[in-house]
Amino acid sequence: MKPRPASISARPVDDYQDSIEQLLRPLAARTVESVALPRALGSKLAEDIRSPIDLPVFRNSAMDGYAVHAEAVADTPVTLPLAGVVAAGAASPPPLPRGAAMKVMTGAPLPLGADCVVPVEDTNAADSAVTIHRRYRAGEFVREPGTDIRAGDLLIGAGTALAPRHIAALAAVGLSTVPVFRAVRAAVITTGDELVAAGNTLHPGQIYDSNGIALAAALTANRVDVVSVAHSTDDPARFLALLSAATGTADVVFTSGGVSKGDFEVVKHVLEPLGGQFGSVAMQPGGPQGLTVVAGVPILSFPGNPVSTMVSFEVFARPILRRLAGLSEVDCYELPLRTAVSHSPAGKRQFLRGKLLHARSGEAPAAHRPPEAVEVVSGPGSHLVAGMAWADALIDVPAEVTALPVGTSVRVWSL
Repeated sequence: MKPRPASISARPVDDYQDSIEQLLRPLAARTVESVALPRALGSKLAEDIRSPIDLPVFRNSAMDGYAVHAEAVADTPVTLPLAGVVAAGAASPPPLPRGAAMKVMTGAPLPLGADCVVPVEDTNAADSAVTIHRRYRAGEFVREPGTDIRAGDLLIGAGTALAPRHIAALAAVGLSTVPVFRAVRAAVITTGDELVAAGNTLHPGQIYDSNGIALAAALTANRVDVVSVAHSTDDPARFLALLSAATGTADVVFTSGGVSKGDFEVVKHVLEPLGGQFGSVAMQPGGPQGLTVVAGVPILSFPGNPVSTMVSFEVFARPILRRLAGLSEVDCYELPLRTAVSHSPAGKRQFLRGKLLHARSGEAPAAHRPPEAVEVVSGPGSHLVAGMAWADALIDVPAEVTALPVGTSVRVWSL
């Protein structure tokens, strides 16, 4: 990665996004591994999977009922003698005598000579006979071999992120392992003497470290394997030791804090001599940013304010990580504002926290209804982490815009 001249500052957001895309794109070539089916959920399939067998494997009943020859029930009602019972899992049943019926369970193999199944609901049975009240045609409630998929047909295509429905199909054709791309491995390092882990007592000047656990959660939610989460003080030796451990196990490292223009910017002070690029991106929040490659491992350095950290992840890391994992694109909308934006800094692309407002549609829950508008929640401050908890979207205000009245159409990213 070529360093940028030190004089360049306030890079456009799109330009910085491109730099991160280029840095992380090689991770698409990570190794392929064969994993047991129960562990494959969420993994990205490395090659096409073709069915090794027909589904259904054999001719079987789609209902609990009576296997008959259609000609025997052409005129109903009709009473037929019972020739036996076939349970699911039974071996080859004896042939069905002509003019008789054989009781079958759902999934049970059909006896030779039967070509339809009469559901239990349309019958009355005695000990040795069954009366059928409705006519059925050949093929009804019969599952023929290969009507779901034929041996050799494509079952799941390469690049698919395996969901429970895919796991079910793979298991149904008898596969116990599948070839998948190893998940991207990430390490997280938070920095700052003032940070204390949740659960401890705060002393004057200290705050709780929310960035480590938040970044780990965001990574996990986007199918990234978090291999470590650590906290460094502002001591360069401590940070360098944690960084060395992280780059030894991770494909990408995320840091928070220590990237601005203060006296104790440990991330910047350690990484700049190693070729790190640090400067401002024309956005709010999340202006100070850093990119470095150490031992071949990309390091994305976000500012330390909690909202800045999370917005930086959403804008710069989440889209490419989702593509690498085979996940769908982040939902994006053009929606009218329900609240005015009285001020947005000139020359900076602002990402306000928003709440999606959903149209009423019967009794469907909001998650299944399309959003019809968006409103601003909380203020623009990069420290308002509790306010961000109320948001489910980012409102993207262009850099050239300084105010927006109610009703203005804005670009919205779903969180």
